[in-house]
Amino acid sequence: MKKAFYKTLYLLAYGFWYLLALLPFPVLYLFSDVFYLIMAHIVKYRHKVIGKNLRNSFPEKTDAELHRIEQGFYHWFCDYVVETFKLMTMSREQLMQRMTFTGTEELNRLLSEGRSVAIYLGHLGNWEWITSLPYWVEDSVCCQIYHPLENEYFDRLFKFVRERHDARCIPMQESLRKIIQFGRAGKPVVVGYISDQTPFWWNIHHWIKFLNQETPVLTGAERIVKHTRQVFVYGDVTRIRRGHYNCAFRIIREDTKSLPEYEITDLYFRELEKSIRRQPEIYLWSHNRWKRTRARFDEYFEEVNGKVHLREGKEMIF
Repeated sequence: MKKAFYKTLYLLAYGFWYLLALLPFPVLYLFSDVFYLIMAHIVKYRHKVIGKNLRNSFPEKTDAELHRIEQGFYHWFCDYVVETFKLMTMSREQLMQRMTFTGTEELNRLLSEGRSVAIYLGHLGNWEWITSLPYWVEDSVCCQIYHPLENEYFDRLFKFVRERHDARCIPMQESLRKIIQFGRAGKPVVVGYISDQTPFWWNIHHWIKFLNQETPVLTGAERIVKHTRQVFVYGDVTRIRRGHYNCAFRIIREDTKSLPEYEITDLYFRELEKSIRRQPEIYLWSHNRWKRTRARFDEYFEEVNGKVHLREGKEMIF
């Protein structure tokens, strides 16, 4: 019964998404403007989280400056939502016009040498449209690491949309195995890692100073990159104008195997912070990224032989 319910819900969601995606951009952006008024001024979606994140990230800015960034964020976020809906029906030509890439010559050079590439990205701009990268690179497999949704039907829906333009979705728990399989088959891969998520408590192994705050960071991508000798590339995303983005690729390190532990992660977050400071309104401020603090971690957890354990006598109450 439950399975039939979710399947029906999936079909309804697919139909709604498809019909909405058929609308032209001017109509979708009109919806976005109305959506903005609701989200920013009526519902005030995650207003406290956004305000706290901005104040802590930019203590040097005035209240007026922070307010402008917050309103700019709401405008961009509403656009991002309708742009993601539109992805279901966008053609190759539309995407190549609206989501451009620079630095692909270097990517193609590396791929022609049989080398695989790790592209580090953040929740900046429209990361969903970056799945159009296969149109810009040659003779390779383009894939992205993602967290599968708990609901298998909605996971299938999002996976379908993200793979429409030949970028493959690889579940995080299968990432290393899949990348090694491609390597054994002689296929260079371009792997996208969106690595600015908040790790679970037991996955915290490294802390950095990011946007003026002590921040726990994911390090699993770095282990995969070093193990498979991928070239470390940063994707610097900018919003050129409404509905138009560019991702500029910069090779940060070609030899990643010999790098000290956590250097890839540290370099990535330095690059990401520069991108955010340039266009702060197109970053995902609504995510409660700094909810896990170093003080709480040190109080409740300890790392033993590379694994995080709950301290003796402590209970998970949060």
